[in-house]
Formats: sequence, structure tokens, C-alpha cells
Amino acid sequence: MKLIVGLGNPGSKYSGTRHNVGFDVIDEAAKRGSATFEAPPGNIDALVARVRSADVLLAKPMTFMNASGEAVGGLLRYFKIDVADLLVVVDEVQLPLGRLRARATGSAGGHNGLKSMIQHVGEEFARLRLGVGRGDSRRDLADHVLAKFEKDEAAEVGRMITRAADACEVFVAGGIAAVMNRFNGGDPATTE
Repeated sequence: MKLIVGLGNPGSKYSGTRHNVGFDVIDEAAKRGSATFEAPPGNIDALVARVRSADVLLAKPMTFMNASGEAVGGLLRYFKIDVADLLVVVDEVQLPLGRLRARATGSAGGHNGLKSMIQHVGEEFARLRLGVGRGDSRRDLADHVLAKFEKDEAAEVGRMITRAADACEVFVAGGIAAVMNRFNGGDPATTE
């Protein structure tokens, strides 16, 4: 079984924000797999949806971004999923809006959600970073990632979420190397 986790913050207050694109990708993947979210067994603070046709568990931690690793570690243990079968989908301010970057392993790069993941499951998990842009460098970074996308960004955000959901399907079929080969680099508008 594969576990694909989108990082974000629970609650309507955070819906549509840059920090929640991970949740948006997981919602799209669940829609494609006709899967519905429910609370998992084992008292784990997350919502999960099982795509039975592909033996995939989709998850959204409900712990808030900075404690995401607690829920993901619990899911890995409860469902006996190896860390090699985990993909984490997360926002990235260092990438331009719409750009995707997949890695088999790595550091947190200053991202608090990834810091929590590393604390609870180690560094050896695949991650898919979604470019949300840095915005005005004079603006507080926390304010930027917790802000909703601008109206003129909506089309690009929609394309990015679609491509990221495609990347999740590639991960299930061929692993992180296949995702990196197909989705890293290039112009987000022209890259498959």
C-alpha cells in the first residue's frame, strides 16, 4: 500500500491558502479515485480516503502544519506502511507559482511541516513540493503562506493541482524516480 499525504491546516479559515495546496491535491486525488474521507482507526488525528482500485491511502493530517509528522507517523505504524511507500505533498515558497519539484529525500528547507515529518519519520521519504511563490520579500513569510491566492493566480493554481495529482498517480505506478523524471524542471505551463 502507498500513502500519499498532503500537508495543510484544518478548518475553513485556511481553505484556499498557499499553505493548503497539499490538501487541495489530496482532495483532487480522492475525487479521481472516487474515495471519501473519514477518520482512521487508531485514534490518529487525520482524515483518510482509501483508493481501493490502486491500493492507496490518501491522508490529510488534522494536527496543523507544524505537527503533521505526528499524524503521519501514526498512519505509517497503524497501517504498516514502509516509509519508502510514502509521498508528502507540500507548498514551497522558493519555487515560482506552478512549478513542481519532486525529491526522494532531503531536508526540511525551512518548512515547518517537513521539519515535523523529519522529526517523526526521518528524512528518507519522498516529497513533492508545489511552487506557491515568495511574494513581496518585505511581507512576513507566515502572512504570505497563510494568505489566499490572488484571483489572477487561480488558473495557474488549478493547473498546478491537476499536475500534482497526476504526479501522485505516477508515484503509485512507478515510484519517485518516475515522478522526478516527468515533473521536475521546465516551464510549468509546458511540462507534462
